[in-house]
Amino acid sequence: MSQTVDRALSILPLLARGPADLGQVAAALGVHKSTALRLLRTLHEHGLVYRQEDQRYRLGARLFALAQEAVENLDVREVAHPHLVRLGEQTGHTVHLAVHEDGEVLYIDKVDSRYPVRMYSRIGKPVAITVAAVAKLLLADLPEPERRAVAGRLDYPLYTSRSTPHAAAFLKELATVREQGWAADLGGHEESINCVAAPVRGADGRVAAAMSVSAPNVVVTAEELLTLLPLVRRTADAISRDYSGSAPRKTTGKEEAP
Repeated sequence: MSQTVDRALSILPLLARGPADLGQVAAALGVHKSTALRLLRTLHEHGLVYRQEDQRYRLGARLFALAQEAVENLDVREVAHPHLVRLGEQTGHTVHLAVHEDGEVLYIDKVDSRYPVRMYSRIGKPVAITVAAVAKLLLADLPEPERRAVAGRLDYPLYTSRSTPHAAAFLKELATVREQGWAADLGGHEESINCVAAPVRGADGRVAAAMSVSAPNVVVTAEELLTLLPLVRRTADAISRDYSGSAPRKTTGKEEAP
């Protein structure tokens, strides 16, 4: 039975590369045509493959519907939370998870610092979009025309002397973030607070969320916080694997054509 299931499942990635006839499927599986036909008929009955008029088989609509339903019902916060808790225990600092939604970047989860001096933030609160490390990661992943449009619509409040002053500077920073694959806010929102962040990617390689570690200067210096970046990135990669169900495909840092 396990061999039969294995063979049937092997047909799906084969057809993902394009339609194939019975002989091609049998040859790819290394089985007789009658065996391949039984497998294809079973998959066809469940809507996972479809037989075209030219007698070739392709992936069925039911497979795409199942995949879409799975994606829609997958909660990145639920997947990420145990990893965030573990990272909080390892570092002792505040850990956030954020998403880009309806033009805002929102915190959707938080693990508090164990130190008496803590960063004020709350779940559901929009972040300072022009300076926050999580916001830079989420916006850097947008297609280039959309990035430019968003940057042009934003206001650029000068929270501190290190705040991003205007759209041109913001776009330059987003390009750097996109290239390096991580982001930081070193006193850009509050002089005394530093933050490093890494992306959580879906199966398509796009940034689905961003997670960060933040700490005040009185607890740890900016330089000391940056030494945690490898751990933060490993945690984000682990969340990405759990969220996507596999090692996600990382999108290229090269610009798309407008």
